Amino acid sequence: MATISEKLQQFMDDIASDAIEERVVEYVIREVQNGRPLRVVLLDPYVKNRLSEEKLAKVLETPEVVSALEQQIAASFKRRELDF
Repeated sequence: MATISEKLQQFMDDIASDAIEERVVEYVIREVQNGRPLRVVLLDPYVKNRLSEEKLAKVLETPEVVSALEQQIAASFKRRELDF
């Protein structure tokens, strides 16, 4: 059974992890809205150095990221540039 100290440490680690994910979500959204393709943004060291593959998958499922991608895809179709 985990001690109170271990439980508190795990809680603090979870909060820190959530904050990192939130900042990466904001970064991905901003970069996609600025016109960068998602595949390029995901290769940025800022993203790669902060998230595991599992956490990245979670970030990509957030409604805000999905919405930003939908907007980018719609704009690409309007311009007839399908490089997203």
